[in-house]
Parts: sequence; C-alpha cells; structure tokens
Amino acid sequence: MFGLIGHLTSLEHAQAVAQELGYSEYANEGLDFWCSAPSLIVDDFTVTSITGQVIQGRYVESCFLPEMLANRRIKAAIRKILNAMATAQKSGLDITALGGFSSIIFENFNLKQHTRVRNVELDFERFTTGNTHTAYIICRQVEQASAKLGIDLSRATVAVCGATGDIGSAVCRWLDAKTDVADLLLIARNQERLISLQAELGRGKILGLEEALPLADIIVWVASMPKGVEIDATVLPKPCLLIDGGYPKNLDSKIQHPDVRVLKGGIVEHSLDIDWKIMEIVEMDVPDRQLFACFAEAILLEFEQWHTNFSWGRNQITVAKMEQIGQASLKHGFKPLLTW
Repeated sequence: MFGLIGHLTSLEHAQAVAQELGYSEYANEGLDFWCSAPSLIVDDFTVTSITGQVIQGRYVESCFLPEMLANRRIKAAIRKILNAMATAQKSGLDITALGGFSSIIFENFNLKQHTRVRNVELDFERFTTGNTHTAYIICRQVEQASAKLGIDLSRATVAVCGATGDIGSAVCRWLDAKTDVADLLLIARNQERLISLQAELGRGKILGLEEALPLADIIVWVASMPKGVEIDATVLPKPCLLIDGGYPKNLDSKIQHPDVRVLKGGIVEHSLDIDWKIMEIVEMDVPDRQLFACFAEAILLEFEQWHTNFSWGRNQITVAKMEQIGQASLKHGFKPLLTW
C-alpha cells in the first residue's frame, strides 16, 4: 500500500475543507489551533493501471499550513512533517510521497537527523519527494506545449526560475541533454550554486528575473513565488509559454494576456478515474483524473514494487532516473496536463 502526505494552501482553505469533511471542530479555529492539530488519514482509495493492476492508497493530511513559515513557527512546521511521516509508517504504508512543502521542509531543515518520532523509528527508504517524476512531467510539458503554441525549441530561449533547486536543476539537465533548445537562462538566489550548475551544464546564462523575462520564449517557474513579485506580461515575447510548477499555483491569476499561456506545471492526467476526495479538496479541474506528479510517483513506485526513496536528497536527479520513472508513467497510463 502507498501513501500521500499533503497539506492545504492557507488557513482559510483549511477551515473550509475541515467543514466539508465533517471536522467542524477545526473549521473556526485559528493558526494556533492548527499548529497543534494532529496529522490525520482522511482518504482511502484504489488506483487502477491501464495494465489492469489495482493498488490501494491512503492520504495523510499533515495539517501543515504555509502561514506557519510566514509567522516564524518553524518548529511547528517541522513537527507537522515528521508526525505525518510517522503516521504513514505506522499505517503500514510501503512507500509515501511528500507533497508540496513537505519535501521542501524536510530538505531545508535537514529532518533526516530526526530518526525517531515518539515511538516510531523512521525508515526513510519508505519515503520519496516525488521530484523526479515532477521534473520529468514539467520537461514533457515544455516539449509538448511549446509545439502546440508553435514555439520552435531549436530557436527558443527557456528561462528556469529556481534553477538550482532539486526540480529546477533536473529540468535544466533534461533540456540540455534531451532537447535542442537554443538557449537556457538560469535564475536563482544563490549565485554560488548557479555558477556550479552552469559549469555542470557547460552552458546557460546567469541572469536576474527582470533581465531574463524579455528574452524568454518559455519560462519554467519552479521557485516559491516571493511576496510582491509581479510579472509584466507586456515585456514578454509573444507567444510565450509559462509553466507554473509551484504550489499553490497562482501565476495564471497574476498574468492575464491572450498571447501568454500559463500551464499548471507538474500536473498529470490519468487514463482512468480515481475514486478519491483529495483532488477535489485541492481544487483540480478534473479531480477524478488529475493529480500532482509528485503524488503519482508514489503510485508508480507501488505499481512497480520499487519500495525505495526514489527521489531523495538535494540535486541528485539524473536524466537516466527521469527516463526510468517516465517509462513507468507511460506504462501505467499517466500523461502531462496540456490544457490552460
């Protein structure tokens, strides 16, 4: 059996979902309450592959909220992720994906040093960030959506914002090795890591966001959206493809221009319906078919019986691993979301 660890996008969202799921005692509570709320298994479901294989899954709600980071409640955020992992492991789940901020918190705060949570000795082999499949799907979205828009990759400039992150660096490696993209623009806060990535690729221009936007035919956004950042659509080339790989996804509400298409990055569509509640909770357009690629990685690992931390650590994703998970993705009926 596989598991998915997730969280909601805001306090307001969490209160509304709690009411909908019948947890009325959570619905009117503020951030202090959510900082102490326990992780919960809120959904059990089955997933069927196009091969006919059927597997069982569970969704663990961590009760983490992004406001915990904004309000300097780091200890609460760390506790949320570790407790959710312990809940998943105690439930007998063989492989569990850390969705959204869960994997970011794990890496940024070095949670691998916390091997024991209450009476549970965490077995990190049972967990995956899902980042390899996410990076693969984003790259396929770049390739397929650009063709739909008539953007020739051999003449195109692709800007990767968040290029030194786990997903961003993997996207850069794929675009360099597997496509004939004309130029890569590397955008991130850490200059030392940018220089290292540029040296690894043997190409790419290091630019700031404002410098890069007027040059980019395609923008892959895999960095957290800083508060106050605005993208002026009038400075972008036309047509322009923008792939929003963040969570929560909000670039489509910030950029309104008929020649700038914003695609929800890192989202897959399954060939068969999945009877679950969780994708309605996170407001997917087609909740029975669409899901985050990081969650789909846990599903694929369960289908293939690869019970191992397939995606783990920082900047360890190789093109070969992306190809491996990509082949499993196609085998079991997943495809990149290509609607905007």
